[in-house]
Amino acid sequence: MKPSDGIVEVLQNSKGVKMEVLTDSAKLKELFKQAIIEAMEEKKDVVHDLLVEAMEDLSLIHAIQQGEETESVSRDEVFSILEGKE
Repeated sequence: MKPSDGIVEVLQNSKGVKMEVLTDSAKLKELFKQAIIEAMEEKKDVVHDLLVEAMEDLSLIHAIQQGEETESVSRDEVFSILEGKE
């Protein structure tokens, strides 16, 4: 992109280093979307792991909330159920 595109502004800092800055928020948003899609396509296994982890976290939150609404039981009761001694 060139400065004449109207979406890139060339800035120069105090040390004389020139930088191009994207000034069109719609174009910037589109570039971010493209970058995210590309990253998701290239790293499917990472995206999968992140989604699985998020779903596990949501399930745990839901279980904790349900547990807060039920009556408390003793530790021994829990272990007897887990051990099949119910």
